Amino acid sequence: MKKLLKATLFLLAVIATTGCSKNRSRDQDDDDDDDDPAPAVNPSPSTAQASCGRTGSGRPGRWVVRAAADAPSGPNVLAQEDSDRTDYRFPVAVADAPMFGDVSISVRCKAVSGRVDRACGIVWRYQDDNNYYLTRANALEDNVCWYYVQNGRRVEVKRVHVLVASGVWHSLRADMRGDHVEVYFNGKKLIDVHDTRFTAPGKVGVWTKADSHTLFDDLTATALAP
Repeated sequence: MKKLLKATLFLLAVIATTGCSKNRSRDQDDDDDDDDPAPAVNPSPSTAQASCGRTGSGRPGRWVVRAAADAPSGPNVLAQEDSDRTDYRFPVAVADAPMFGDVSISVRCKAVSGRVDRACGIVWRYQDDNNYYLTRANALEDNVCWYYVQNGRRVEVKRVHVLVASGVWHSLRADMRGDHVEVYFNGKKLIDVHDTRFTAPGKVGVWTKADSHTLFDDLTATALAP
């Protein structure tokens, strides 16, 4: 049976009502008492959970729900708003369930600001803050990259130059079956690679870097047939 998760609405509702539980990696501290999310408007009730974490160093992300007039699915979006400029700092917000192995994950995102970075990313087969697959678009560098993150080390595998405008909604999608990964940006396939590093099912979610102020909407994950 196919599993379908409209994860943006899921994450908005969960974060708005209960906040994120904080993932704890071995190098994270506890100085995140000021990360309470702003409330959403009329969130749907949910008993599920979301987790907010961080790969690298610096402050944890500040994930909040905001109204956005131009949100693709309206009226609210999920935003990462902490402006810590630590370069090797990657805030992430994931849905704790369901878990996906072979999956198609997509999101609409908009890079609002950032001096160090303006990144919009999605993660899948996420085991913890330090182990997962990742693709991201960067509005300062005008490129889309595919990475794996293993033991807290982010390794770039493929980079494609493409215009990524700030202040504009874009679509980013990754399909993974077995070891085969395809990445699409604004509907165009840019990356086609193979990797066997992570085979177990994992969580899905969204990702940013450093001081990226990024908006996310329409995060969707669909289980794929092998």
